[in-house]
Amino acid sequence: MRWRTPVGAGYAGPAVVAGKVYLTDRVVAPKASTPTDPFQRGKIAGVERVLCLDETDGKLIWKHEYDCPYDISYPAGPRATPLVEEDRVYTLGAEGHLFCFQRNSGKILWSLDFKDDLGAKTPVWGFAGHPLIARDKLICLVGGQGSVAVAFDKLTGKELWRALSAKEPGYCPPTMIDVAGRRQLIIWHPESINALDPDSGKLLWSVPMEVRSGLSVPTPRQHGDLLFITSFYNGPIMLRLTADKPTVLWRGKSSSERNTDGLHSIMATPFLDGDHIYGVCSYGQLRCLKADTGERVWETFEATTGGKEVRWANAFLIKSDDRFFVPNEKGDLIIARLTPKGYQEISRTHLLEPTNTAAGRDVVWMAINSGAAGKEGAGLERNQKAVTEYSIAYPILIDESGSVGRMYGAKTTPHMFVIGKDGKLQFAGGIDDSSGRGAGKVNYVSEAVNALLAGKDVAVKEAKPFGCSVKYGSDGT
Repeated sequence: MRWRTPVGAGYAGPAVVAGKVYLTDRVVAPKASTPTDPFQRGKIAGVERVLCLDETDGKLIWKHEYDCPYDISYPAGPRATPLVEEDRVYTLGAEGHLFCFQRNSGKILWSLDFKDDLGAKTPVWGFAGHPLIARDKLICLVGGQGSVAVAFDKLTGKELWRALSAKEPGYCPPTMIDVAGRRQLIIWHPESINALDPDSGKLLWSVPMEVRSGLSVPTPRQHGDLLFITSFYNGPIMLRLTADKPTVLWRGKSSSERNTDGLHSIMATPFLDGDHIYGVCSYGQLRCLKADTGERVWETFEATTGGKEVRWANAFLIKSDDRFFVPNEKGDLIIARLTPKGYQEISRTHLLEPTNTAAGRDVVWMAINSGAAGKEGAGLERNQKAVTEYSIAYPILIDESGSVGRMYGAKTTPHMFVIGKDGKLQFAGGIDDSSGRGAGKVNYVSEAVNALLAGKDVAVKEAKPFGCSVKYGSDGT
């Protein structure tokens, strides 16, 4: 290990160019905290930062920070890796702050705010699509009617064109491909896969592909005349490219994250290598598929979880000659060969200890539906609908008898309970101090969970619950 340096939280990777390391991160304000439940949303004070470090020793060369309260799910920090071209570095923050810096000095050459300047709304999981340089243009995923994709002059920030409409922009970065000698800009949003003329923004073709929860994330992969796209819930699609509109070669049949028939990636971009596809599926399965049919050849958990299914478990595939570098979310860096014959691990080292519990794997979250059988809101069908509507990522227990609700003394919906590893109740009450009126200043549940994870005592054991009242029937329901 040559050096380490402390930085804030975030999901963006570093960009290393000409002896300098460019990185974006986030620092939460002193009296604020990041919720343990990553799906919980509310204003969280803090700043985003752009850091330039010396590649030889990690020392800070320049820094720019700006006020940036978050109101997104998974609020750890920025998503998009800095983009460097010539003497400029471009950064995009999770709340839509776009900057162009002089890369040696950190001087701001121009900047835009997607919300204030373009009227965009921050997606649930923040702005995440990496900007793309296309000749004289910087192309970004923005969102809104007619402005899912927007091209700016890369030197001045002047808007040059905007294109496409969708309810949500998604999170997939703009991608450039070559089809029969013609450049095509691929924009995959949660309703369709689209090809634009990068010079004018004119639509060349569009293939419908609706995905749940706005989760168009992994970068489309081209290999020859094939274009592969994969999504977490709705699975994969393989297009055969032609000079005109592509045809669908095959499409996954499953819309289930658990019962998958192909590759259902949540974030990691797959790799097309000859006649085969390699990628990480929804519960950590590193898989090999046949490119021409989507048929599964093999799968393994060795690179991700070590042997069991874990929702969203991830690793990233970086091809280098005849092998892959495979960094996983546990802090391991693996060197392996991926071939149609299987996964062959060459070496592995543990570089980093995980520092973010946002995935919730150290915490078991559960919702309890105590609605009586036959009553509004009760039963399996309502639970399944709630999972889809609210992107609930944890189990919902059916408590039609009301026995669990009675046991814990649930009086409102919601009524929050935090239980320690020893099974003892550590907190009961409302989620925060807002009484249901907007975002509170103190999140009691987050404070309790963070204290338990740190091995400390929970400061506030009880708080007044708020919400609709729960009434239990005389027959025990």
